[in-house]
Amino acid sequence: MTIANTSENTALNWQLFANTVRQDIVSMVTAAESGHPGGPLGLADIYAVLYNKYLNSYAKEPKHPNRDRYILSNGHCCAVVYSTIARLGGFPVEDLATFRRLGSKLHGHPSPMYFPWIENAGGSLGQGLSFACGTAIAGKLDQAPWRVFVGMSDGECQEGMTWEAAMAAVHHRLDNLIAFVDYNRIQIDGHTDQVMSLGDLAAKFVAFGWAVRETDGHSVQEIDAAFAWAVEPKGLPSIILFNTTLGKGVSFMEDNPKWHGSPPSAAECEKALAELAKARANLT
Repeated sequence: MTIANTSENTALNWQLFANTVRQDIVSMVTAAESGHPGGPLGLADIYAVLYNKYLNSYAKEPKHPNRDRYILSNGHCCAVVYSTIARLGGFPVEDLATFRRLGSKLHGHPSPMYFPWIENAGGSLGQGLSFACGTAIAGKLDQAPWRVFVGMSDGECQEGMTWEAAMAAVHHRLDNLIAFVDYNRIQIDGHTDQVMSLGDLAAKFVAFGWAVRETDGHSVQEIDAAFAWAVEPKGLPSIILFNTTLGKGVSFMEDNPKWHGSPPSAAECEKALAELAKARANLT
């Protein structure tokens, strides 16, 4: 599944993949009449690059021993992962319509018992980086070839457990650990600056000893460059702060805290899908 070089065609394919994922997200959350559309929409470009080039997910063999381990700390953003794995052939795309329904494997917060492409049970925020550290230590002890990727939210960087894990990752020199933050500056109660300011988040991780890079989370070329930098061994854990827009691609959702955890109505869904279809036409 690894793509050798970034070309104009490759960038277009990633953009088209992200557009498809965004359409899936809107449809899934609308059909479920519950869920979180804003964060997943903002993450689609990142996941398009990550899963198509850098993370060896073995989508059709989710328990392959050499798979890269993926931890989703902000579990409420699982719709973007569900769509990504389906579009890579992990399970039928039609199953996305069962999102958040009784008996579905696509829970509102993921569990590896039902969705083995994610290593952790998501729900309580702030725990993912600690889980990732333990997984990365296990990989070091086993001299395993796989890497550990962990997706995080900026809001959970308000929690103390995140910083205990940040300290442990440097102490154990976990250069097989790649973290990235959805830095959209919004959480369920509003903008992070109003709820509890994160200050200079990059400087804080630098102070803890991490290798840090901040970049545009909607430019597939810059996302590609950031992950290429992150996977290079440095003797230290790496973290990418992706500047993103909550609700990206749907004009009335963008940068609006309302859409952190509110499903669109049928009419809003139709409007959102029309915008995404127009954006796709403009790409091609």
